[in-house]
Amino acid sequence: MTSPLSLYDEPGPRTRRRILIWSIVSAVVILGLITLALVQFASKGQLDSDRWLPFLDIAIWEYLGVGLLGTLQAAALTAVFGFVLGLLLALGRLSRVRWISWICTAYIEIARTVPVLLLIYLMLFGLPQLGLNFPVLWKLVIPLTIANAAAFAEIIRAGVLALPRGQTEAGLSLGMTRWQVDRKVVLPQALRFVAPSLVVQLVSLLKDTSLGYIVAFTELLYRGQVLSSFNGLLIQTFVVVTVIFLALNGGLSGLAARLQKRPGRRRLATPAKVAPAGLTTPNAPVDR
Repeated sequence: MTSPLSLYDEPGPRTRRRILIWSIVSAVVILGLITLALVQFASKGQLDSDRWLPFLDIAIWEYLGVGLLGTLQAAALTAVFGFVLGLLLALGRLSRVRWISWICTAYIEIARTVPVLLLIYLMLFGLPQLGLNFPVLWKLVIPLTIANAAAFAEIIRAGVLALPRGQTEAGLSLGMTRWQVDRKVVLPQALRFVAPSLVVQLVSLLKDTSLGYIVAFTELLYRGQVLSSFNGLLIQTFVVVTVIFLALNGGLSGLAARLQKRPGRRRLATPAKVAPAGLTTPNAPVDR
C-alpha cells in the first residue's frame, strides 16, 4: 500500500471550485487590462509598424543577447552558490548542536527580512569604504546569494521535516552514522520532494537579477534601458524585454509543474496492515 507524502494538504472539492472561479476571474481581469492597454497604445500610435520594425534588425537582438547572457550568468552563479549555502544552512538549523542551530536560524531569519536592494547598496557603497571593492558581477551575485540561500535553506528543511522519522531510525538501526543517514537516505528523498519548489525559487532568483542595473552590470534589463535611451522606443523595448523574461520564467514554471506531476514523487511505501490474531482476509495465504 502507499500513502501520499506532501508538503501541503491537497485541496478538497470546494477549495478546487474556489480556485477555479478565482482563476477565471483573474484571467478575465488580466485580459481586460491588456485590452485596455492595447487600446491606449493604439490611440497614441505606439502600435504603428514603424515603431516595431527596428526589432527585426539582428544587431538589436545581438545587443540584447549580451544582456541575456549576463542575466543567465548571474542567475547560474547565484543558484549554485545559493543552493550549496542553503543546504549547509538547512543542515545546520536541523543540527542537534544548539549553537550551530542558533547561528543558522539567526542567519536565515535575518537574510529573509533584509531587502535584497539594501544588500546591493551595501556592496556598492558600504564595502568599498572598507577597502573591499568586488567586480561588478559579484556586487550582484553576492547579495543575491545571501538572500536566496535563506530561501533554499527553508525549502530543503521543509523537505527533510516532511519525511517520516522512520527513515532516519531505519538507517541508524543498520549501523549508519547520522551523517551517513542524512547524506544517503534523508537528503536524496527530501531534495526529490522539494524539487518543484526549488525550481520555483529559481524563477524568483532570475527576476532578481534585474537589480543588476543598480551596479551597472550588463544584464537584460540594463541593456534594455540603454537601448531605449538610444532608439527612443521605450515601450517597445521594454515589451520585448518583458516577453524574453516571460519565456524564461514560463519555461522554469513549466519544468516545476512537470516535476510536481512526476510519477511516484509524492508516494512512499508503508507497511501493509496486519490482521488481528485469529483473523485472515479472504485472499491471505494460509500457513501450512
